[in-house]
Amino acid sequence: MARILIAEDDSSMRQFLAMALERAGHHVQACEDGLSALQAIEADPHFDLLLADIVMPGMDGIELSQKASDICAPLKVMFITGFAGVAMSKRNPDHETARVLSKPFHLKELVDQVEDLLAA
Repeated sequence: MARILIAEDDSSMRQFLAMALERAGHHVQACEDGLSALQAIEADPHFDLLLADIVMPGMDGIELSQKASDICAPLKVMFITGFAGVAMSKRNPDHETARVLSKPFHLKELVDQVEDLLAA
């Protein structure tokens, strides 16, 4: 069972992600934006995976992933987005190794990708 932090500004998507990952046996904390997700990591830096939307108000997923990785070096990151090109751009220093799950996706695909990343 992994500890997963979700940063997603769309409430229905956030609930969908949390429910799917909890059903797969993971402990999930869901935040409505990058700023609240960063505060969650600062309060408890023991997450295994950050699942972040890229386009969010306040702090986007790329900036969040950079700051979160500074706090919790072994943190794995997966972007969930409709803007895969942004995640793979040179703006993201991890663009060559970034995991990106493009919206829309199926629950099985989400859980499989998360399990694969956690096992790596």
